[in-house]
This record gives sequence, structure tokens and C-alpha cells, in this order.
Amino acid sequence: MMSKENKINNGVMLNAYADSIGSNLSDTITMLKMPEFKDVFSLFYVLPTFFNSDLDRGFSVIDYNINKDLVSEDDLKALEALDIQLKFDIVLNHLSVASPQFKDLLKYGNKSKYKDFFINWNTFWDGNGIMGDDGVIVPKEEFLNKLFMRKSGLPILKVPFPDGTEQPYWNTFYQQINVDKSILGQMDVNAKSKLVWDFYEETLKKVSGFGGKILRLDAFAYLHKEIGKSNFFNKPGTWEYLERIKQIAQKHNLTLLPEIHAEYGLHLHDEVANEGYYIYDFFLPGLTIHTIETSNCSALITWAKEIVNKGYKTVNMLGCHDGIPVLDLKGKEVDGVYNKGLLLDEEIENIMSKIMERGGRVKNLYGPSGKKISYYQINATFFSALGEDEQKLLLARAIQIFMPGIPQVWYLDIFAGKNDYEAADEAGSGGHKEINRTTLTIEDVKSGLQKDIVKNQLKIMQLRNTSKAFSGNVKINNVSLNKIDVLWENDKEYAHLKANLETLSFVINYFEFGEDKSMAF
Repeated sequence: MMSKENKINNGVMLNAYADSIGSNLSDTITMLKMPEFKDVFSLFYVLPTFFNSDLDRGFSVIDYNINKDLVSEDDLKALEALDIQLKFDIVLNHLSVASPQFKDLLKYGNKSKYKDFFINWNTFWDGNGIMGDDGVIVPKEEFLNKLFMRKSGLPILKVPFPDGTEQPYWNTFYQQINVDKSILGQMDVNAKSKLVWDFYEETLKKVSGFGGKILRLDAFAYLHKEIGKSNFFNKPGTWEYLERIKQIAQKHNLTLLPEIHAEYGLHLHDEVANEGYYIYDFFLPGLTIHTIETSNCSALITWAKEIVNKGYKTVNMLGCHDGIPVLDLKGKEVDGVYNKGLLLDEEIENIMSKIMERGGRVKNLYGPSGKKISYYQINATFFSALGEDEQKLLLARAIQIFMPGIPQVWYLDIFAGKNDYEAADEAGSGGHKEINRTTLTIEDVKSGLQKDIVKNQLKIMQLRNTSKAFSGNVKINNVSLNKIDVLWENDKEYAHLKANLETLSFVINYFEFGEDKSMAF
């Protein structure tokens, strides 16, 4: 039973960086205080530039102290006064090379207190591989082939030690080696170290003190590492780590939201949900695009009914700081049995092709040899992914709002943001995500609020945020492949979406302030 202090609002969640609006968090608060945003949001997922960081737009955390360039104590008081609950990230798998722990390692090398806080690649694989000419152990083929890679080549960064040697350290995600040989990177932590768990304990206490109610566990599935395993959701090790984190979270009244991208056919979402955790609905973005572009809601309804029938607690989204997930929709062979995906591979390819034709950028996954093994995400604004069609975006928002789960809304989608090619190009080879991270000024916000696509989204979101119907029961009616019919009821209150996928028109009937009302679009 969740404690009263830890009860999560069942409203709409804003998703943005601390400086997505204007130049700091106070500008976002200025937006939230505008009359048009009254009663639109109950929660706010503030991305980790809230903390001190240096790479990957916040996800290379230096420390979990407030980034005073963007955030103030007054901002936190203002959000509390608006009755907006906060969601933060802890990046479980890694820390920045600029973190105090890694800087100590750089300064003292093998004499550092934090020598085992991070993972020396050669120490980890000692006896289970062959030392290469470059001083890096190449794991035996049977081990190497099992590794789940986020980039080409071995996941290492060579680190200069004070004795003049270079030591390879595990680096699953981003790295950058500058011309002057200085390094940036997200260095994998060693979860077998007591110091790492002391750090987690300190961090969860800290984010709770900032007013956090929900804690997103970024990259948690990569944390457990074991020779002969994939280094992605190793079992039972990942479950053991997750349970340890949960025990710490409960002490600090935090609800955990594990973040995991994996093929639907693996059914990891099912396993995590069955343990009582909230899960991300990473399937909804692709399913929504498929539904609108094909005028066929069959796959969407199948997924919606699974959520209801299995009692999943979800947080869903359309756009977000990351890409539009496509890997997640796939089937997967498990123990010799092929588990179907939510869409066929051909249907997923059609989604990808459509978004790419409209200017999207693709992100892939790689095998140990550097060969691409799978597509992963497509980076685009949700508006551009839909061909910059305002009616499609509005229908997509209505579908999201009526899906089971807490709707998380990317700030740029509210204002029908378009692909920012200039930002993506300027950010270089790893800058594909910047296509969907355009900073809006307060003047951009005011200008946007004059547009119907913005005003109408806010109307629908306000209904979702305030109507008690969405805390009741949902009925997903089977009408036809090209019609969506979803009814939420709670005592006398109701909200009813009827959408025609052929015409993209829809109506929302609802009960408010003692009378029946309707919105038609």
C-alpha cells in the first residue's frame, strides 16, 4: 500500500528541461502561471539539467545538487504553491567524468578511494579474454557476442592515470575526446561497490528534499554486469538491484519509474509491471502514428486493452526529450519461441519511412563488430512526424489523453514545434536529439497561445487534469477499425471520446459542473 505522502497525482505531466522555456526554470513557472495554463498540469518531469551536468543534455550528471544557473529555491517553492508534483531522474548506470568521484580517480589513480566505484574494463574481463595490442582486453567470442551495445566498438573510454598509463573504463553511452586530449563521458558505475550504494542513498534523500515524488530510473537495465550475460537486464541481478533501490526510495517517499526500452516481444514491461512498478508506455508514440496514418486502430486498441486487463500503471507520451521509439514495437524470439510484437516489422518500417520522409533522423543499435543490428529510435518532433498536420496532432493528443495512464506532455508538442535541423546539425554526429529540443522564449509562448492548435490541446489537457472521470473506470469499445470509442466513468462524471480516423474528426462529450458538455474538433 502506497503511503499517503507518496500518493501520485492522476493528472497531466509537463515534460521539459529547466531551460526549455526562456533561460531558466523561473521562465517555465511564468508560463505555468498564465491563465491559459490554469489547471492544465498536476505534475512536472524536469529533466536532469536541473542538476549539475556536462554532456548528453543533462544525462551525464556531475552531482545531484541544484544547477544554480537554471534553478533556485524560490522556483521549487513556486511549483509547490502551484500544487505541481515533481519527477526527477537518477541515472543509475553512470556518472560524468567531471563527477567528484571520477576526478578523484583521475588524480590518484590506483590509490583513489573511488578506484572500484567505476569499472576497469581489463580488471572485469581478466582471464576471460585476450589482451590486444592497444592494451585492451577483447572478451572471448562467446562472451562478446552476448553484449548489448549502444554504439559501435567496445564500450570503453581510455582514462589517463597519474602514472602515465591509460586505463580502459566501461563506458556504455556517450564519450567525447577533445583536441587537447581532455575527455568527457558517462562512466559506468560498479554496483558491487558499497560506495555506489552509499551514493544512491545520499542522492535519493537529496531529490526527495527538492520536492521529488517520482524518480525515473534512467538506464537501470544496464547496471548489472556479469561475465557471460548481456549487460542488459541481467536476471536475477537486475531484480536484486531494483529491490535495493526500492527499499531506499520507500524511506524517502519516492515512487519509482524504471525506464526500459526493449522489444514488446521480450515482455520485460510485463515483468516490471508485475513487480508493482509504474512502467513507461513507450509503445504509444509509434502506435498512435500508425493508427492515424493507416486509419486503423486495431493495434492501438489491443495494447489499450492489455493495459486495462493486466492492471498496468503507466506513464505515457507522444513526444519526449528522446526519440520516437520503434524498437519497442517489435516481436522477439525468446527461448526458441517467437513472441509477436504490437506491429509487424513491415508496419514498423512503414512508420520509419514515413517519418524519415518528413525529415526525421534515425538512431540505431550496434553489435560488437560495429555492425548495425537494429533500429532504435527516430528523432523528430511529433508534429513533424505527423506531416505537420494540425488536425493529426490534435487527434493524437486526444488519443493520448484518453489512454489509460498518466499522460506526459513534451513542452514543444504543445506549441506544434517543427524539426529543428539547424540545431541537430550544429550539435554534430551525436546531435540528432536536438531536432526536438528547441528552446521557446516567453514571446514564443504568448504567440503560440493565439493559435487554435495550442488552445485546443490545452482544453483537452485541462479536461484530463481536472475531471474525476479519469480516476474511474475506462471502457474501450470495439466499433470498427477506423473508429475509436473510449469512455471514462466515475460516479456521475464521464468523458467520452469518439474519433473517426478516416476524417480525423472527433468529439469529446463530458460531464462538468453538473451539466453535459461537448467539444467537437
